[in-house]
Amino acid sequence: MRLRSQFMLLGVFLLMFGACTEKVQTDLAKTAFIPKPVSVTATGRAFDINSSSTVFVHEGADHLVNSAKFLADAIGHLTGSSVAVETVSDAPAKGIYLSLTADDKIPAEGYKLSIGEKLISIEGGDEAGCFYGIQTLLQTLPATITPGEKLIVPTGAVSDAPVYSYRGVMLDVARHFFSVKDVKRFIDFLAEYKMNTLHMHLTDDQGWRIEIKSWPKLIEVGGSTEVGGGKGGFYTQEQYKDIVAYAAEHFITIVPEVDMPGHTNAALASYAELNADGKARDLYTGIDVGFSTFDAHKEVTYKFIDDVVREVSALSPGPYFHLGGDESHATKHDDYVYFVNRVQGIVQKYGKQIIGWDEIANADMVKGAAVQFWADAENTSLGLEKGAKVLVSPASRAYMDMKYDTTTVLGLKWAGTIEVDHAYDWQPDTVVAKLTKEQVLGVEAPLWSETITNLNELEYMVFPRLPGYAEIGWTKNEDRNWDEYKVRLSKFGKRFEAQGVNFYRSPLVPWEE
Repeated sequence: MRLRSQFMLLGVFLLMFGACTEKVQTDLAKTAFIPKPVSVTATGRAFDINSSSTVFVHEGADHLVNSAKFLADAIGHLTGSSVAVETVSDAPAKGIYLSLTADDKIPAEGYKLSIGEKLISIEGGDEAGCFYGIQTLLQTLPATITPGEKLIVPTGAVSDAPVYSYRGVMLDVARHFFSVKDVKRFIDFLAEYKMNTLHMHLTDDQGWRIEIKSWPKLIEVGGSTEVGGGKGGFYTQEQYKDIVAYAAEHFITIVPEVDMPGHTNAALASYAELNADGKARDLYTGIDVGFSTFDAHKEVTYKFIDDVVREVSALSPGPYFHLGGDESHATKHDDYVYFVNRVQGIVQKYGKQIIGWDEIANADMVKGAAVQFWADAENTSLGLEKGAKVLVSPASRAYMDMKYDTTTVLGLKWAGTIEVDHAYDWQPDTVVAKLTKEQVLGVEAPLWSETITNLNELEYMVFPRLPGYAEIGWTKNEDRNWDEYKVRLSKFGKRFEAQGVNFYRSPLVPWEE
């Protein structure tokens, strides 16, 4: 009887031991990465991140120090301990080592992540690539650990680079205003999934959100309200520069949009002289579109636009300026064409490349211009014929303000409902006839804010769709598959919870408990 009890105890011990060892995952190929890398090879062993907690940066690559500190902070947040950052002239024997490639074998934004038992090495094709390698490394770590638990990283190698150079999201801060703090959290989300562009929709009928010092009433009047009649808000130029700088630290470019000639009621309410009849419009807090327009034949219109483009461009070091151009139903066709042609010249004068919604293809397309396909394939094809590139944002697939299904409380459904599979399972270079991969500037998922009033609601509409859009922009079409992707996505539910993200638990995803 005593021997039997000993065997029973041994059996319990073995079960407990097995349960513990199962938690140590040493097959790197089984790690859920989003976006999916180009290649992952596993060597079946493990790196104990607690035994070598120093992050080293190659001497002369001082610009990587911020990325090293970002990694050290992330590890320290998990372990509760301080992680050192040091500069070295040669690769160390152990620890985590960041460097830039000495040749051109790694493309821009690409990286090689090599994980040995004593040394983790991240080699970037450029600074951004090294940062993206860090994001991949962080996805090998658990969302949370218990006190005293070791951080075990499976050994192997990841080689990776993106398909498209523009991988972004648009945030509408005009219809409902979002604070600097909220925008920075949004930027954190984009960086986590290797997105590199945040398009900010700064002006619309319901609000003007960016300070223009030469036209101060834009924020005093136009920034004073929002959809539903709330108090609105605006960014001072210093606050906007703070957002731009924070984004740059995360290798994200801010693309400012000043929508025109339609979607301009906030400006028309601020300055009477911008109206054809010289009378200021009433502020607007509804969600209808297509009723407002600048006067295409008043010279003050172009003086105003020149000042706005000049000031916003000076605050935005990125290459692009988005001039809107959509839903200008109150603008006569010939006036619209004249207006867009003239504004393109103003934007070029301040050294920016032009992006506009697909309607701008009805005007002339200057060199380097891009049309953003959202609804009209004919407009987009016209833009292609005129030499423009295409930023792909099909409303029926990529608009994150669309409801998940008919029961979703938030969002709209004029472009249909967009469940997580429908958001993921499409190809950017097939959305418009005769569009080729080479003609695609990139992929962008817009979030319009007619029904989105705060960060909690924003998170619900963005997650879990955002990681899928990131993968569409990063990973080759032939390497993506919904049935495989949903399994990887299921493992990110724990990460969302650990980050305090309010996300939609799609019934199509087999979420891990």
